[in-house]
Amino acid sequence: MKKEKIESDASERSPASTRLHAIAAPTEPGAIGSTVRVEIDGRKVDVPQGTSILSAARGLGIRIPTLCYHEDLCIAGICRICLVEVEGHRTLEASCGYPITEPIRVHTHTRKVRQARRHVLDLLLSKHSGECYACVRNNNCELQALAKEYGVDMYRFGHPDRPLVSVDASSYSVVRDMNKCILCRRCVRTCIDLQEVGVLEAVSRGGETNIQTFKNHPLGEVICINCGQCINRCPTGALHANDPTDEIWAAIDDPTKHVVVQTAPSPRAAIGECFGLEPGHALTFELNSALRGCGFDKVFDTNFTADLTIIEEGTELLLRLHKALAQNDKSVALPQFTSCSPGWVKFLEHFYPDMMPNLSSAKSPQQMFGALIKTYYAKLNKIDPASIVTVALMPCSAKKFECNRPEMCSSGYKDVDYGLTTREMAKMISEGGIHLPDMAKSDFDDPFGTATGSGIIFGATGGVMEAALRSVIELVCGIRVEDIFANADIIPVRGFEGIRYAELKLPKVGEVPELLKDKVSDWKWLTDATLKVAICHGTANARKVLEDVKAGGRFSQCHFIEFMACPGGCLGGGGQPIPTSPEIRAARARAIYSEDKAYEVRKSHENPAIAALYKNFLTDGPCGKMSHKLLHTHYVARGKYIA
Repeated sequence: MKKEKIESDASERSPASTRLHAIAAPTEPGAIGSTVRVEIDGRKVDVPQGTSILSAARGLGIRIPTLCYHEDLCIAGICRICLVEVEGHRTLEASCGYPITEPIRVHTHTRKVRQARRHVLDLLLSKHSGECYACVRNNNCELQALAKEYGVDMYRFGHPDRPLVSVDASSYSVVRDMNKCILCRRCVRTCIDLQEVGVLEAVSRGGETNIQTFKNHPLGEVICINCGQCINRCPTGALHANDPTDEIWAAIDDPTKHVVVQTAPSPRAAIGECFGLEPGHALTFELNSALRGCGFDKVFDTNFTADLTIIEEGTELLLRLHKALAQNDKSVALPQFTSCSPGWVKFLEHFYPDMMPNLSSAKSPQQMFGALIKTYYAKLNKIDPASIVTVALMPCSAKKFECNRPEMCSSGYKDVDYGLTTREMAKMISEGGIHLPDMAKSDFDDPFGTATGSGIIFGATGGVMEAALRSVIELVCGIRVEDIFANADIIPVRGFEGIRYAELKLPKVGEVPELLKDKVSDWKWLTDATLKVAICHGTANARKVLEDVKAGGRFSQCHFIEFMACPGGCLGGGGQPIPTSPEIRAARARAIYSEDKAYEVRKSHENPAIAALYKNFLTDGPCGKMSHKLLHTHYVARGKYIA
């Protein structure tokens, strides 16, 4: 089969100015591609014209402190912590926003520079309310670290003795404590530029400047999509996730409660960072032991319901295609959109409600798991579902909102009781006196302990699409996906480009497998078909794709599009360890794909536990009556769902 073509439409947002390209000899100044000589702290280097002083210094391994700067965001030049001295200039310059266009000599740690940075810190602290030891970011706060570095041992310009504004905890997902805000605008730039949601903005001027929502409404009442990307880039404790750990500890300590936890692949690939490991170390099986040590009664693998999602969502796609292609039904909503990212779902509800019919009705793996635990699992183990407490370890702050949606109770109870971020789970493990990297490895519990490599890769952008294609190709073509893609690695849908497009021509059609025989009689209507797919991560990129679909562009011709709200997909979620950067997200992706390769079974439809579930419980098969009751939602009105 001819290799699929793939085109890149956008890159994961990372300013080019953060990259240093050293060129051997400078060319004529002003020419395209020309370089310029810069001397920083006595070290010389040639850099492309327009490179910032900060970027050039980093290329030389010279550290300049920053607060408002972030690799994912546009340049702001607000905080002035990165001030440097440029010979011949009357004032100090902000290195992050100073483009090098002519040869200059720069000094990064003169007495004048040190004093200026210290004064900036003193001024920031004069309006920074609260005590570090009671802050969620204690020992992981950029302001705290700089205060230590620059020897702050007193509040030179005073310090608020009490909070000046009330804490906004109206959102299930994100808590805002503006007493700790330093006005760096990282949250504003994240929300407006990176995600194109626009919930936050800087209002007023001078000493009256503050960060507000629209008309200063509580965060839970505005169009926040709960993605938590603002949290991941906030340098202080002004933004953090709404933490339910005290309630979970209370449930664990209650002998009348049966407390179970499911863990998603992205937290397992990142939680080691909270314990001092470099990014890229998965601690999946060590985590199982740690969670039992914390007192959880059962530890389950969310990858099980990721596999289930592939079967349900894949079947839904095939049924939509059958109606459109075989029955010529013009009312079918295509392309089908993935539905496992709750931040993306909320983005669609707020900004493109007319396109809700395109959204798959399949619930996310988290919510499918909750419904099964309080029905199938409760029945198998003769446990009263009212006594079961379900906890989901997720990379995502939006999962907290998702599990609290009123329609997520198809079991007759709240399907998932609590969503925990990676950071919060790391805190619980530490509270339990456990050092995670030192734990022995142990497996997941049955009946939800069997998963595949396809479930693992859900954590990376393109992973849902790759998992779906692995199964759809085999179910439709009747051949092994390994016969088309080496080791079942569908490389064309991998990567960190913001938007990716691929076309896959089906080499043949086979017999309809037993699992789907009551849904379609044959695959003849797919003979010589070319499957057109797209992958998109970050809601700014989602907006581009959706506008293209509305305009009848190339993406409107797609059959299936994967959307993830967060840059990098789940591995870059709003509940993941801080800090984040393109390099850190890439390292987490490598951990995820490495785990995928270690699985003996790497395709969702080959998971024996999934087959047993359909045989023993979901007896009318994928997208059947029971599946629709427990595993799907149904669009009924603008922004509203029912189970």
